[in-house]
Amino acid sequence: MNNVTDTMSGIETLNRRVREELKWLEFPARSWVPEREHQGGKVYDVIVIGGGMAGLTASGTLRRYGVLNHVVYDMAPRDREGPWVTYARMDTLRSPKTLTGPCLGIPVLTFRAWYEHRFGVQAWETLGLIPRTMWMEYLVWFRDVLELPVENEVLVQKINTADHGLLRLNILRNGKAEEVLTRKVVLATGRDGLGGAYMPDVIRTLPERLRAHSADMIDFAALKGKRVVVIGAGASAMDNAATALEQGAARVDVLIRRGDIPRINKFTGIGSQGVVQGFVNLPDEWKWRFLDATLSAQTPPPRPSVLRVSQHPNAFFHLNCQIEEIAMNGDVLELITSRGALTTDFIIAATGFNVDLAKRPELQVFSDRIRFWKDRFVPAPDNRCNGVINSELANSPDLGSAFEFQPKAEVICPDLRNIHCFCFPATLSHGKVSGDIPAISDGADRLVKGIVSHFFTEDCDIHFRNLKQFETPELVGDEWQDTPLSC
Repeated sequence: MNNVTDTMSGIETLNRRVREELKWLEFPARSWVPEREHQGGKVYDVIVIGGGMAGLTASGTLRRYGVLNHVVYDMAPRDREGPWVTYARMDTLRSPKTLTGPCLGIPVLTFRAWYEHRFGVQAWETLGLIPRTMWMEYLVWFRDVLELPVENEVLVQKINTADHGLLRLNILRNGKAEEVLTRKVVLATGRDGLGGAYMPDVIRTLPERLRAHSADMIDFAALKGKRVVVIGAGASAMDNAATALEQGAARVDVLIRRGDIPRINKFTGIGSQGVVQGFVNLPDEWKWRFLDATLSAQTPPPRPSVLRVSQHPNAFFHLNCQIEEIAMNGDVLELITSRGALTTDFIIAATGFNVDLAKRPELQVFSDRIRFWKDRFVPAPDNRCNGVINSELANSPDLGSAFEFQPKAEVICPDLRNIHCFCFPATLSHGKVSGDIPAISDGADRLVKGIVSHFFTEDCDIHFRNLKQFETPELVGDEWQDTPLSC
């Protein structure tokens, strides 16, 4: 039997086992949410925006809890959802291969189960870190084996209010405008979920042909023989620098404003179920303290990512170096930095993402009503790095217990409770359970339990009426005989 046949046989065996175990778990659970229509049209219970890892995990959890009337929209073509085969450029994931990730707490849905059935137990034992593109293959299998309702190439243009507490979404499907109604929206939109790529003005004002953000689709082949500058010290900086070098860039300079590359991943040091389950219940001061300390230290790039760059003789690291000015001489960029002058042909800004609702047209109706941490919380002086309030934390959304948006003080907007922010900016409110692999199932469970609770309480009159009307007998009257008392 050849390797292709072995692989297919292994996956088919796993698929049968998944179906069997899900049947034992009564997965999906019986649908129980009362159906709704509006003016004769369909109303979804939940629309999930984003079909990447977070969106798939949310969808699987909705099915587990019997919320079957939902759909997942993703603007990307099938099998290209999320960053894994688009702008992510690392060779392998940072996370250990043993993390259970989006498996919903079900062993046969883990990456390990998929990998062992595809390649064998011995291959698992020798596997180091998970190849990035293989993680995408696993997510595609996860979606298909759970029969998750993902619809691709659907762009959500606007979320608006509708009658009877519903939300109306304007979508573009295959170039055709449509409107759909739903009770809940889950934003599973990743790192840039409430904004977009951040780029310093000195770089952003350059012509697009001469610069890019690390999250852009970059034509690295066009950089062959060119000089490239990469800004940043994180994983994406190293991955983009390495990709440019591997594609034949003549020279790559990595500019790092810090005096050293971060070396310790602080949050990893305290990773535990205590953090996963307990962070959300911390007082505000402690939430801020934990994340301010983490962000101030910064997450280091993985060692393999740095070595992937430094092995090239035409790669150069410059510490304590930040751009002050840029002049253009034709298509050549002349940089004035804190350490002197540098000439280059192209700049890649690996400068992260920021919250900026002006970049999210789908949220414009609600943008001036959403409450952020800066609207109600001012950290004490000893909770400020070098006396400065962390702007990333200050601009985090102040979310409720089910990741729902909340209104600013004196703003009345009950519809906000129906929009749930299940993406990276939720970290300050809920911890790292909505954007990274390790605790994504725990985050989805918290999200969906909150949605389920809201549905039941909102529809309690319907459920009570159903209780009163329920008349299916378990006893029919022939199971016993009334016997007269006797002395």
